[in-house]
Amino acid sequence: MRRELLVPKLGLTMAEGTLVEWMVKPGDAFRADQSIFVIESEKAATEIPAEADGTLLEITAELGATLAVGAVIGFWDDLAAGASEALPELATAAVAPLAALVVPQAATSTLPALRAPGERLLATPLARRLALARCIDLSSVEGSGPRGRIRAGDLPANGHKPAAVSPSTSVAPPVASGPLRAPTATEQTIARRLVTAKQEIPHFYLSVEAEVSALQALRSELNAAQADVRFTLNHFILAAVGRALAQMPGVNRVWTTDGILSLPKADVGMAVHTERGLMVPVLRDVGRLSLAQLAREAASAASRAQAGRLGVTEMAGGAITVSNAGMHDVTYMTSIINPGQAMILGIGSVRSVFRPNDQDQPALRREMGMVLSADHRVLDGVTALQLLKCIVAALERPLGLLVA
Repeated sequence: MRRELLVPKLGLTMAEGTLVEWMVKPGDAFRADQSIFVIESEKAATEIPAEADGTLLEITAELGATLAVGAVIGFWDDLAAGASEALPELATAAVAPLAALVVPQAATSTLPALRAPGERLLATPLARRLALARCIDLSSVEGSGPRGRIRAGDLPANGHKPAAVSPSTSVAPPVASGPLRAPTATEQTIARRLVTAKQEIPHFYLSVEAEVSALQALRSELNAAQADVRFTLNHFILAAVGRALAQMPGVNRVWTTDGILSLPKADVGMAVHTERGLMVPVLRDVGRLSLAQLAREAASAASRAQAGRLGVTEMAGGAITVSNAGMHDVTYMTSIINPGQAMILGIGSVRSVFRPNDQDQPALRREMGMVLSADHRVLDGVTALQLLKCIVAALERPLGLLVA
């Protein structure tokens, strides 16, 4: 039976998504739970699995198109009794939609500029990806979409041919050489979101040091006393952030288009480096978790992130993320706020330094650099500093973090 393929709703706030990739083509059979296309939402690019065994009949939506949730992007046959009358037409159905995706254009020896200097260039994510792979300058391509938006079908099939050069003409050497790789859908999403965040969120930064000698000693003692949970410094940092938000609920808020939203729980994002890029699972109600519970949930979330099994809802919410680069020998790290949040705490390496004690004598300290990036639309400097000092106090007196 002929059935519709629809743009799924991947989160509570998702209203539209971009179709960035088909993983099957018309005429291909697929199995239940096999990924058949990729939808990019505001949060991430997600592979969408088939709900049942079937065959893709027709593609009706253009790659790179931004579509409303529930929009029809194609048709498939569920192989049930009374199969689709369109099955005999698969051979032609497979050709027409795909041919429409790429429309070759005649290469010319000169490529006149189609836009004035400084004019914004509009292009779909797929068009940008294909242009990079084919070494095409998008500023020389005329877009057929709304407001001149460049679509995948507007690109030459094999890139632009270079203009003929006479023997007397000197050609400047290329600025860089080497193979080009088109970014993945996930990389495109990460790049787009971070550029938007840096451009639209008015960041300000506060840096402090936390003395962590007592924290390191406590961690070593806990790990030596039991083998059930392996505590890391990051577990203590996440706990300190969660407790600070619980103590200062007025800081636990984010900017939205409708106003400043106060969050009911101290959810904390945890930056995880993966082969697919930086992923940020959000740990729930961290301010109320015991240290052991927090360590287990953080380990589980990190494992799912590494395996690429995080759901969109697992990366949504929270006012702050902890981004710990302490294992990479860096004193300070100033981070970009994740879209939808109001703060990110960059953690540096622990350093041995001498500081004057109460008697003005040099004393050896173990200090960890911390930089809080904050959204000035939501927080002022004094309030953000109070939060940061609350986090530092919890880390310098870590026994309090053992009390849930």
